[in-house]
Amino acid sequence: MDRTFVMIKPDGVQRGLVGEIVSRLEAKGLKLVAARFEVLPEPRVTDQYKEHLSKPFFPSLKKYIMGGPVFLMVWEGRNVVAIVRKVIGATNPQEAAPGTIRGDFGIDIGRNVIHASDSPESATREIAIHFKQNELSVYTRIDESVLYEY
Repeated sequence: MDRTFVMIKPDGVQRGLVGEIVSRLEAKGLKLVAARFEVLPEPRVTDQYKEHLSKPFFPSLKKYIMGGPVFLMVWEGRNVVAIVRKVIGATNPQEAAPGTIRGDFGIDIGRNVIHASDSPESATREIAIHFKQNELSVYTRIDESVLYEY
């Protein structure tokens, strides 16, 4: 099975959306294998957003991400990166389809509720930034036999 990284950003936490988001991903059939609630330290924010370090919006992004607690998660499932990206919707909530997390809960691109890895390579990198290997659970969900064709 594949894994991906998902972070409910400070605006999602502040708005009480953690349970709703976890429920949507679980209802889709994905398996939660790690989770942690914390305020991110600066070195991990810099690692997480290293491709944006030189962009003019990075200082405000860093302040925002470090401005409150986030909920970090690792999800598992077949083709999980693409599935999660569809469930969360387009980066700009104004372009996100209704029924997606950003389409239902976001208004502004700078407060779009959630982050998810955009590729399997990004997922591997982002998971390693936030979780040690021994923090990732290995188990079988009771419904896996009806979720997947083997």
